[in-house]
Amino acid sequence: MGTGFFVQQTIASAVKRVEFVNDRVSYIVLRERGRGCNIIVLNVQATSEEKSDESKDSFCEELEQVFDHFPKYHMKRRF
Repeated sequence: MGTGFFVQQTIASAVKRVEFVNDRVSYIVLRERGRGCNIIVLNVQATSEEKSDESKDSFCEELEQVFDHFPKYHMKRRF
């Protein structure tokens, strides 16, 4: 298992940072031209329904910690 990113060559220079939190969560930080802000894209592979409630709760807590790590002034949208 694992997560990763494919980045189109035309935007590769905008990549500021790629972080692999664990085998299920990673994120990439992109510099947005002209606006002086960053775009943060999370890549998440959630636990399966068959996992224990404790395992699912632990995953959700860790994901929330990663999400809360980002600056508060960034717009956060969940899909």
